Amino acid sequence: MAKEEMIQMEGVVNEVLPDTRFRVGLSNGHNVIAYVSGKMRKHRIRLLAGDKVSVELTPYDLSKGRITFRHKDERVPIAPMNPHQFRHKRR
Repeated sequence: MAKEEMIQMEGVVNEVLPDTRFRVGLSNGHNVIAYVSGKMRKHRIRLLAGDKVSVELTPYDLSKGRITFRHKDERVPIAPMNPHQFRHKRR
């Protein structure tokens, strides 16, 4: 018997739960409990509420999933601070 294919969906992290689990709202309106994949743990990719993520769901249990990717949001880059601005003066 062949293994079933995983269902790929996109969603937004709604809530950070204990034990590296997250409540994710999917693009179709459903909410699932998801955990972080091993590669994301290995590379120490952090997730916060509001992050857009890709989630894999198994067809056997559609209420649980695995977060496989955190999408980078397109924000304006912050200009680097002037290092001499906060220099302490000698007395």
